[in-house]
Amino acid sequence: SSKSVDKASRCFELRTYTVQEGSSIEVLHNRFRTATSRLFMKHGMQIVGYWQPVTMPNTLIYMLAYKDNAERDRAWAAFNTDPEWVKTRTEMAVNVKVDSLFLGATDYSPIK
Repeated sequence: SSKSVDKASRCFELRTYTVQEGSSIEVLHNRFRTATSRLFMKHGMQIVGYWQPVTMPNTLIYMLAYKDNAERDRAWAAFNTDPEWVKTRTEMAVNVKVDSLFLGATDYSPIK
């Protein structure tokens, strides 16, 4: 780890969901709008923001923050086994390619 990463930085996770052929970005947006965000908060995952790239209409990018990596692992394990999430994922199925990037805030970053 770089000495320029602030030791007090939370663990940030930047996730990119690319909706695959035959699935709908609008179903994905609706799933986040009606269930996913609430379930993230229920499991202690802090939502930094959601974005849709202007030139990539089948892509959703979002960022979550956690106290540390262990908290991230615990939160995702609880989220993924939450009966409401399992039901939502099944009822509002969307085929997405997921890319995940972990980030540590620099010592000069305004957000940590």
